[in-house]
Amino acid sequence: MNTNTKEFTHQHAAHCESGVMSSMLSHYGLRLSEPMVFGLASALTFAYLPFVKLGGMPLIAYRTMPKAIIRGLQKSIGIKMNLEKFSKAQAGSLRLDALLDEGKIVGAQSSVFWLPYFPEEMRFHFNAHNLLIYGKEETNYQISDPVFEHTVEADEKALEKARFVKGVMAPKGLLYYPTYVPTSIDYEKVLPKAITKVAKSMLKTPVPIAGLKGIRSLAKNIRKLESKDRRYAKLFLGHIVRMQEEIGTGGAGFRYIYASFLQEASEILDNGTLFEASRMMTDVGDSWREFALLVAKSIRSKKNETIDFNAIAKKLESIADEETMVYKKLLTAF
Repeated sequence: MNTNTKEFTHQHAAHCESGVMSSMLSHYGLRLSEPMVFGLASALTFAYLPFVKLGGMPLIAYRTMPKAIIRGLQKSIGIKMNLEKFSKAQAGSLRLDALLDEGKIVGAQSSVFWLPYFPEEMRFHFNAHNLLIYGKEETNYQISDPVFEHTVEADEKALEKARFVKGVMAPKGLLYYPTYVPTSIDYEKVLPKAITKVAKSMLKTPVPIAGLKGIRSLAKNIRKLESKDRRYAKLFLGHIVRMQEEIGTGGAGFRYIYASFLQEASEILDNGTLFEASRMMTDVGDSWREFALLVAKSIRSKKNETIDFNAIAKKLESIADEETMVYKKLLTAF
């Protein structure tokens, strides 16, 4: 699948993986908004994974795992993608150059910390950042990074470092590109499936660490912080806010993206229930932001001030109640 990369148009997006896929598919002729990419991939979720550690703290996820958006789109709308990993950095760089020489635009997984165009204050050790490489001039790669307003560049050594960093979610030089992109989508068929899948997974997951049960499990663990060391309790709460608001788009951000998807789907299908659910999901996003603010204020409390762990937990449980109503509404939409 050859293409003229000079015709590539950069798109600024809210989230890296959905932003890359929206740009990539639009470039190859299938125009999909970022919310539509996110929604069709059934990427909304919640998971509280105390056995997976990031910096010594449990992983808290507000969307499906890295690469799930790519795979979700393959399943829902029938695109075909090649995903390639490499054991040696040199082989990964040579392969990237060969794909660019073929005229392809290429998605890549990388580490935020080692990308030279990121301001220092925005860098952190997150190895699942997605970007799109659309060209190379001499030793500099031309990059469309969805979280930046304009295109950026990185030299060979810097990009190779970012693509082959070690650690949790190590990218291993992952490259991906489409080998088949459909020209149209049967929305009447795929939208109900994608939406129902999210609603059922959030409402009915059997494990206590995922979906709405996962949100309530996190609330229980927040209450237990009452008996923990104060410093640890503050670190734990700070970690929740960081996972929610700084890594990826965050908890509220993903709810807003999904609300936009539901609104777009309601217009395509002329479905009033989806439109109502979209407004409810926007309110849920607002509640997640209020929760983050409540936690942030508690972290800044002085040494002799009491942290109201119960109030924080209750706020989280109220969010679970709100989300429950949205997913039940969605199950009545078709």
